[in-house]
Amino acid sequence: MDLRKLKTLIDLVAESDISELEVTEGEGKVRIVKASAQQPQQVMYMPQNMQQGHYAAPAPVTTATAAAAPVAEVPAGHIVKSPMVGTFYRSSAPGSPSFVEVGATIKEGDTLCIIEAMKLLNEIESDFSGVVKQILVENGQPVEFGQPLFVIV
Repeated sequence: MDLRKLKTLIDLVAESDISELEVTEGEGKVRIVKASAQQPQQVMYMPQNMQQGHYAAPAPVTTATAAAAPVAEVPAGHIVKSPMVGTFYRSSAPGSPSFVEVGATIKEGDTLCIIEAMKLLNEIESDFSGVVKQILVENGQPVEFGQPLFVIV
């Protein structure tokens, strides 16, 4: 389910008198529970196989548990961050060579990776010239807006 639909559903629950909404779309299910004074609002997304009861569902993330999560330390250097939410790819196609490797010398404007968002492939270009010190994301991994992707020195 795309983020705009999810945000719309959350807003609808927040503005209405209902306390809970569950929507099934494709192989996924979203359950939104309106927050009361004692409990924070919860949004859970479960793949179809988890709905069958074969697996334990992960605990919903609340503000209390999110604040307790440790923050990964990012090494020194120029950090290239993700400009969008999507899926990170190091090459243009499976089996193709990666755009960059650790130790590669790059110039400003060189393509570093591709982020797929809503079936669109977006080339991410370097905004800094230097040497790729570290690649912080695995190929095929989902990334968030502002997430560090590369360290360039």
